[in-house]
Amino acid sequence: MKPITINDLCITFGAVQVLHNISLDVKAGECFGLVGESGSGKSTILRCISRLNDSWTGDVRIGDSAVRDMEVSDRCRMMQMVFQDPYGSLHPRHSIRTTLEEGLRINKLDDREGRMIRAMRDVGLPVEFLDRYPHQLSGGQRQRVAIARALILEPDVLLLDEPTSALDVSVQAEVLNLLVRLQKEKGFTYLMVSHDLAVVDHMCDRFAIMQHGRVVEVLPREAITQGGATQTYAQDLIGASLEYEHAI
Repeated sequence: MKPITINDLCITFGAVQVLHNISLDVKAGECFGLVGESGSGKSTILRCISRLNDSWTGDVRIGDSAVRDMEVSDRCRMMQMVFQDPYGSLHPRHSIRTTLEEGLRINKLDDREGRMIRAMRDVGLPVEFLDRYPHQLSGGQRQRVAIARALILEPDVLLLDEPTSALDVSVQAEVLNLLVRLQKEKGFTYLMVSHDLAVVDHMCDRFAIMQHGRVVEVLPREAITQGGATQTYAQDLIGASLEYEHAI
């Protein structure tokens, strides 16, 4: 497990500055949440860390290593991402076996069959599903495959971009509990984007509230139910979330 350190992260799209001097420290083995309204810059932070967006300035480190200085293979071994949409993140014409084996082949890892079997078991899927295709799986099963693809390289850090928001409510809890179990068993560091404070309360040790590309406040999980936010926007966001939960 390794910490994530972000210092003065900025990115501009055209004439619009999307992230303004973001600085965060995520402890090794911690689950840290990013919450805020749509367009606040949460997912952009993950895309900068993973270098899917690469036009940013600032410094991002995994452990002692700057992500800009890492070889691609080293960065992929150390850090993986689970995307929001389990339908769009898997190639429709690739079997699950092909999907999982690709990373192993690129990184020249041995015992590929054994690693794929262990990954499937880790996420609670039958080994027989290796020979199925995405359209033959449910949404929850597809997201389990996406998680298996991320963990098969044994990374230190998982970037989770709203990993349950595209799933049925009945499946969301299963996937969240799976992520909790995997973190306890393997010691991952999680950086997790969510718009749902109930998910943050279930998963995260601490979380940052974002607005307009800035970090408004960093809070412990207990602040959701016990109070403690000092910034007006943070108080309003938490209050609105609690009112919604009580209403349903």
